[in-house]
Amino acid sequence: MEPNVASHQTSGYTVSIPVYEGPLDLLLSLIERAELDITSVSLALVTDQYLAHIRSLQEANAEEISAFLVIAAKLIQIKSEALLPRPPVREPGEEDPGEALARQLQIYKRFKEIANLLQEREKKGLRTYLRVAPPPKIESRLDMSDVTLADLLAAAEAIFAKEQEKRALGTVITAPKVTIREKIRYIARLLSKTERTTFQEMVSSAKSRLEIVVTFLALLELVKRYRVAAQQEGLFSNIEIEVMGEFREDEDFELEFE
Repeated sequence: MEPNVASHQTSGYTVSIPVYEGPLDLLLSLIERAELDITSVSLALVTDQYLAHIRSLQEANAEEISAFLVIAAKLIQIKSEALLPRPPVREPGEEDPGEALARQLQIYKRFKEIANLLQEREKKGLRTYLRVAPPPKIESRLDMSDVTLADLLAAAEAIFAKEQEKRALGTVITAPKVTIREKIRYIARLLSKTERTTFQEMVSSAKSRLEIVVTFLALLELVKRYRVAAQQEGLFSNIEIEVMGEFREDEDFELEFE
């Protein structure tokens, strides 16, 4: 396309927009109003109109107009190269300024279209968006691959079997106090009869979760003091407990927590 033909096509309209977001916005508007594709040729054709708009920015400060001048310098270089009888010879690795600016303008146009789409959705109250990427895969910390439905059923039956029918109470009573020291004595009495047992057998007569927790804390205290040894072969398997040293039921321990 010859420059004089382009000037004839673009002379039929004027750009009259008071505020532009920036130099790329102005350049994109000039190209779209001329109904041109974003190419090096179209950039050369709209150079004069771009420069004319810069001359009209008399009240703009130096910081605002500097960005326009950078694009203007690139446009002048692109137009001057387009007017040469032969295309300029570039060094290996040297980027064509027209192609670089056209690519930058295409990216800007795409982002602007997406921004307008999101703004329109916000005006319509459409605040939900389709997930394109697959949901993130969260690695489970607890491996229950070895637990079967039969295991869960057996555990539920064992719990419900211990649950007794509760009667309505005429008065509110407080829960019984369970201490670590009492459970240490309980474990000592149990292991005095047998040197080996399991934690499941140890809490088989427990009446509440609190009692089970306190019994477990008492067991940890005895393990820490090398009175008993605890071993668990696999996940959710029974905790085997074995006596390591002799200790009396009335032996006193200095406990951090009672």
